[in-house]
Amino acid sequence: MAGEYSLRAKRVYVAGHGGMAGSALVRRLASEGCEILTAPRTVDLREQAMVRDWFAKNRPDAVFCAAARVGGIAANDRYPAQFLYDNLMIEANIIDAARQTQCGKLLFLGSSCIYPRMAPQPICEDALLTGPLEPTNEWYAVAKIAGIKLCQAYRQEYGCDFISAMPTNMYGPGDNFDLATSHVLPALIRKAHDARVNGDQTMTVWGSGAPLREFLHVDDMADACVFLMQNYSGHSHVNVGYGSDIAIAALAQMVANVVGFTGTLQFDTSKPDGTPRKLMDSSLLRSMGWQPEIALERGIEDAYRQFLASGNLRQVQMDG
Repeated sequence: MAGEYSLRAKRVYVAGHGGMAGSALVRRLASEGCEILTAPRTVDLREQAMVRDWFAKNRPDAVFCAAARVGGIAANDRYPAQFLYDNLMIEANIIDAARQTQCGKLLFLGSSCIYPRMAPQPICEDALLTGPLEPTNEWYAVAKIAGIKLCQAYRQEYGCDFISAMPTNMYGPGDNFDLATSHVLPALIRKAHDARVNGDQTMTVWGSGAPLREFLHVDDMADACVFLMQNYSGHSHVNVGYGSDIAIAALAQMVANVVGFTGTLQFDTSKPDGTPRKLMDSSLLRSMGWQPEIALERGIEDAYRQFLASGNLRQVQMDG
C-alpha cells in the first residue's frame, strides 16, 4: 500500500541519533528540507514520563525509531533481561508518545534477527513467527518483534500511520570494530588491518568460510527508510536488503584486498559457522522502486576510511 508523505518543512525526530543507524538517518535527512530533532542523553528513553514530556514539548511530525540497546552474542547471553526490558521500554515509550501527540508518521527500525533460525531462503516478510528464533540473540529479536506488532496494533486500533523496516546486516560509518563485540564485517576489517600493520603472514577467520551472508551499507539503509517514510503506508513490515549474499571466505579476501593485507587467510574450523545462509527477500521494497546504490567493495573501502579516520588506527597501534 503506497502513500505520499513529504518530509519537507516537517519536524523529524531521530531516536537513537548517536548510533550507526541513527547517525546515517541524520545524514540522509539533511537533504530533505526538514527540521531534524534529537533528544539529549539526559532523556532516558526507558522512562515513560521523560519520553512523554519530551514529545509534549517538541511535538515531532515524524519519527524514525532507531534507538535500541545493542550488542553481540556474548552481551545477549550475559544480559538477557536488560536486552529484553530496555528495548521493550524504549520502543513502547516512543511509539505510544508519538500516538499521544498525534505524530503524523513513524518508522520503527528492526533487525533481520526477528526471523526463525531456519527460515527458508531468501527470507520473506511472511516468515515472521513461523519457527524458533536463533537462541544467541532471541532476547533482542523478541523485543524487535514486539515493536513490529506494536506498530501494527496502533495502526489497527488507533489509525496511526506507523510502519516498520527490517534491515539486513549493516556496516559503515559508526560501526563497532572491537573484536570482542563486533559483527563479522567490521571484525574482518580490524583483523586485516592489525595483520597488515603487524607484518603478519596469516590472518585467522572464524569458521569454514562457507556460510553466506548479506551486507548493506548503512547509508543505503537510511535512504531506504526515508523512501519508505515518504512512499509506504501498510500493515506489513518491509525487508531492507542488498539483494545478494557472499561467502565469508570471499568477503574476507575482499576485505584483505581493500586493507592491503597480502598474506594468507586461515580458517579456524573449531569456531562455529552459524546459520549456513541468511539472505533477505527484499522484492516488496524493490517493487516500490527502491534499490541500493553502494556496491559491497566500495562500501568496504568507505568503512575502512572511516575506521582509520575515527582513531581506531591509534588504538590498534597501542594494542599491538
